[in-house]
Amino acid sequence: MTAPTIPATARCNARPYLHGVEAAAVVEALDAGQYGHGEITEAFERDVAAFLGVPDVVAVESGTAALHLALLTAGIGPGDEVVVPSMTFCASVQAILACGARPRFADVDPDTLCVSGRTVLDALTRDTRAVMPVLYGGRAVCLGGVVGTLAERGIVVVEDAAQAFGSRHGARKVGASGEMTCFSFGPIKSLTCGQGGAVVPRSLQDAAMLRALRMLGIVQPQAERIRSTTYTVDRPGLRYPMSALNAAIGRAQLTRFDQIEAKRQRLWRAYRDALADIHGLALVDVDVNHTVPFNCVVRVLNGRDRVFADLRGQGVGVGVHYPPNHLQPAFAPWYRPLPVTEQVAHQIMSLPFHPAMDEQAVTAVAAAVRAAVQR
Repeated sequence: MTAPTIPATARCNARPYLHGVEAAAVVEALDAGQYGHGEITEAFERDVAAFLGVPDVVAVESGTAALHLALLTAGIGPGDEVVVPSMTFCASVQAILACGARPRFADVDPDTLCVSGRTVLDALTRDTRAVMPVLYGGRAVCLGGVVGTLAERGIVVVEDAAQAFGSRHGARKVGASGEMTCFSFGPIKSLTCGQGGAVVPRSLQDAAMLRALRMLGIVQPQAERIRSTTYTVDRPGLRYPMSALNAAIGRAQLTRFDQIEAKRQRLWRAYRDALADIHGLALVDVDVNHTVPFNCVVRVLNGRDRVFADLRGQGVGVGVHYPPNHLQPAFAPWYRPLPVTEQVAHQIMSLPFHPAMDEQAVTAVAAAVRAAVQR
């Protein structure tokens, strides 16, 4: 049997995707002469808020910055504990530590790689002050009946929706649930600003605090500050603004987001159909009808490392997202056994998945995966 030819687009796991309108938007921003936070950044905030159907959005320089500022705004600090899945990018955990708080790692559902109400409850302690569900692969997380328990205990929810822009909780977009929600607009996200992030605040007070914190504790808005002879710094702060250049890319991307949503869903469904009957392989479910999929992850039930090496040797850009954080040296002080996470960590494998691919590339990758698993 002849090995499938692996298209160039499948030789990387993910890559940035531009529509062709971004360059002109950046030139226009350059010509405007305000490269830091400015009118273009604020226009991007309004555009994203309108897209999500929320009153306000606060743009920042990255998804990690969004998580850090959201936790600070929620009052998380030294002595506090934040429940977070171990199965996430390490930025989620670093944002907790940056507040002086500590992570309390939670296990995940093996079918979704997301936390559930049960795994969150299992992780709660008397020191828990926040829960950070990670919307793995773009799938919305429903904590169901746990929400009431969290509210009774004064525990805030800060959603790590870095991979979930455009996805939905039922009929509402992620970010419109009333919780503080954090997005990433990094290079390979469904909506990219080149680099950037955003927080959906819960209230006007949250929004005001987020804006002050992202701009070194300065109270006055940018437009007011530059037209004044003075300004007021009333709290500690950080320099986390989104530049006008990044915002210009994001605004251009947002006008074409419906195309990205349709393309990502089509590619994910193509993988689902092509991989459906491979014995020993399980597709991690993203609830594609409500999700803008960020990635396509499978579980190789036996011999993942062998299959991974085989596919890499053929030029297939597979990856692993993510090595569990509770087993990382930097986070060793907060280790606790997580049997499901530790099992799936030896099984998960991310397949090439980005909008530059087409169904032909999916077919070729699926054929290579089938051969490798069955070898």
